[in-house]
Amino acid sequence: MESAGAERGGAESAVRGGAARCRPAWEPAARTYARALPVVPVRARGLTIEGADGRRYLDCVSGAGTLALGHNHPVVLEAIRRVLDSGAPLHVMDHTTPVEDAFVTELLRTLPPVLADRAHVRFCDPTGADPVATAVALVRAATGRTRVVTLADACEPLPDDGAPGQEPPAGLLLDPARSEAAAPHGPGAEAGGVRRPLARADQGAAPLIVDETETGVGRTGAYWAFEHSGVTPDVLVLAKAIGGSLPLAAVVHRDELGDPSGHGGPVAGSFRGNQLALAAGAATLAHVREHRLAEHAAALGGRMLARLRALAAESGCVGHVRGRGLMAGVELVAPEDPPDGTARPGASAHLAAAVRGECLRRGLIVDVTGPRANVVRLLPPLIVTEEQMSAVLDRLADAVGAVDRHRPDGSVPLRGERTPR
Repeated sequence: MESAGAERGGAESAVRGGAARCRPAWEPAARTYARALPVVPVRARGLTIEGADGRRYLDCVSGAGTLALGHNHPVVLEAIRRVLDSGAPLHVMDHTTPVEDAFVTELLRTLPPVLADRAHVRFCDPTGADPVATAVALVRAATGRTRVVTLADACEPLPDDGAPGQEPPAGLLLDPARSEAAAPHGPGAEAGGVRRPLARADQGAAPLIVDETETGVGRTGAYWAFEHSGVTPDVLVLAKAIGGSLPLAAVVHRDELGDPSGHGGPVAGSFRGNQLALAAGAATLAHVREHRLAEHAAALGGRMLARLRALAAESGCVGHVRGRGLMAGVELVAPEDPPDGTARPGASAHLAAAVRGECLRRGLIVDVTGPRANVVRLLPPLIVTEEQMSAVLDRLADAVGAVDRHRPDGSVPLRGERTPR
């Protein structure tokens, strides 16, 4: 029996090793994670991933923010098991189920009463674009107008609806993540920068759509990022963390914008409202609320940002640091960058890739983002402890130091790292 087990273990290791070797060939060029993060995960729990090579890594990508409670949290696994053991259907469309009822009840419990008391919930296919498209179709149908204005920044001036010949917008779309960790520039541009009275759609004003795909469920130190502003939107776009690590997306909106069963915009997608994702999501929403993880994110995130800003003051290649809660972006800058902050193509991006590579060598997984691919983003799960956060920041600081030490002449190349395309 022992020899058979050892044989199976050896075969499993061989398969894993083969996957690690072959994956770069299998993955098309547009898929960059396999090349930038050559890790084959085989086990995961909380903040930690174990690779096929036996190494352990601290995961500060969290599925691009999908894993609010980290990997394989017990409350999520238990919720999934209950559905599996119950014999309930795993996939239904347009049927109300006890699992869906439980999710919607918990979701509305997290929202301000001014929205929750008059809310409709529409489930969409769990892609990044589908809930946004649903929200846009909703406000267009509600207002009878077509133009939707995307605010790249929460402090961006609002459009002049009274401009001659200009159709008033059907809606204003704001993504708080653009004002937090993802964008490196623009001081003061936070979700809290939205300071305007919201008029109802039936009063002729443009409804405000807030995309909480990345910022929701406690990530920024409030349950929803819009709460920092004191302004409640008309439409919320939700995805990622609301599924408790499984694919789920929804749009929540004020009832006056339309009835989901009527003509207030389409409800589309064959895989909307997956039952396992609804169960995992309800468990996640409740756990974040009951254990006050948004407050935890605010407190621990404040200490994280303070240390990152100290790192920026000490390092020659770290520029602006921004973020809120457990969402932070560290901008990498090359010495040859012009003083206005616009990077020479490839220079700062190469530095960010170098830092990511040095982090990986130290057992830390981070993401690189931003319009110039020069922002190292940290998205630890909300269950991260102070001790774990210290380890994350120690490894990041050491990685940044290694980049600084290996480029004394101001050159960018580091150990064969290539600039992302």
